[in-house]
Amino acid sequence: MEFPINASPKILFPYLATASGLAQWFCDDVRYVEGQRLNFIWDQENHYAEISGQRLNRAVRFVFLDEHRQPTPDANFLEFTLDSSQVTDEVYLRVIDYSAANNLEEQQELWEGLVAKLREQVGG
Repeated sequence: MEFPINASPKILFPYLATASGLAQWFCDDVRYVEGQRLNFIWDQENHYAEISGQRLNRAVRFVFLDEHRQPTPDANFLEFTLDSSQVTDEVYLRVIDYSAANNLEEQQELWEGLVAKLREQVGG
């Protein structure tokens, strides 16, 4: 999914790649655990993920771990990428949500709501 956002990648990226930034719009809370691992908290449930790739002000990928905080084959992951149009100077947030979502319409609505919260945070 792609969403236009009226903010520069330098402003947006900390909201996508840091625990404090993600906690402001993405879930109830996010905490650094160790190294490149984070604990995403939704409805008082812990979901551990590892940052598997990051390009400053451009992209970040979180790969979710099992209940023992271990990587799994074909794991769920979440990737945020920022693209800029050189013609229109617009910034787009591309979201890849690789998970076991059954209802694509619900997933689209969820992301539209989350990105609306992100826009409120960054003023875009």
